Amino acid sequence: MTAQLIDGNALSKQLRTEVATRAQALKAKGITPGLAVVLVGDNPASQVYVRNKVKACEDSGLHSVLEKYNADMTEAALLARVEALNNDPAIHGILVQLPLPGHIDAQKVIEAISPAKDVDGFHIASAGALMTGMPGFWPCTPYGCMKMLESIGYELKGKHAVVIGRSNIVGKPMALMLLQKDATVTVCHSRTQDLKAQTLQADVIVAAVGKRNVLTADMVKPGAVVLDVGMNRNDEGKLCGDVDFAGVKEVAGYITPVPGGVGPMTITMLLVNTLEAAERVAN
Repeated sequence: MTAQLIDGNALSKQLRTEVATRAQALKAKGITPGLAVVLVGDNPASQVYVRNKVKACEDSGLHSVLEKYNADMTEAALLARVEALNNDPAIHGILVQLPLPGHIDAQKVIEAISPAKDVDGFHIASAGALMTGMPGFWPCTPYGCMKMLESIGYELKGKHAVVIGRSNIVGKPMALMLLQKDATVTVCHSRTQDLKAQTLQADVIVAAVGKRNVLTADMVKPGAVVLDVGMNRNDEGKLCGDVDFAGVKEVAGYITPVPGGVGPMTITMLLVNTLEAAERVAN
């Protein structure tokens, strides 16, 4: 049995069309959803990510502002820029691209963003809202994973989900989102003793550690849904995920490819969050 692919590009396209329609409706009320992206320093990967985010905004009819600063920008200057954006009515979402240069405290900068504009979902207030089931912004990558499960009509109630990875950006929020949908959730990580014993029990596996071949075919029960959040390079320099795709696709029921799986969904959910921030202001 070969797994069915969950195509992140196709789903993204569909969701971005919906975003464009809703953005149009807001524009008719005189509000253009606006995202500010702040980049400090010249990390090449960050520059690519930022370019993609700005382009996605423009393609969907959202207004985007890219602010680029040198790596020697002071923390105080960055905090002042965030505060100015907090007070700018044309901006509904603020994203500070990570990682920041070493002399700047990233957490301090994230906490300076108004929770009403925290479209990355990294603010403690956003994390608390997710934890307690209150309205707030969900981190884009796990939110994208939930949309992928929704797109295949997957009923999580009573299912066993295993999340590999416990980062604040993916693993922990992913576990909470799955729990909210009545799944039984196990979180595994680098100190987990017998990962295979856990994953073999799983109906859904989310791999999010940033390490190649963390999940191989012998660790997956037939028919399981596998979401691969990893972004790595193989020996040939090609993009690959955390999952041994060639092997696992022969066992799983559904699987996300890398590239073209979770990646495009992350940016799409950023657009959704920005749009929702603008809609909250409009209502």
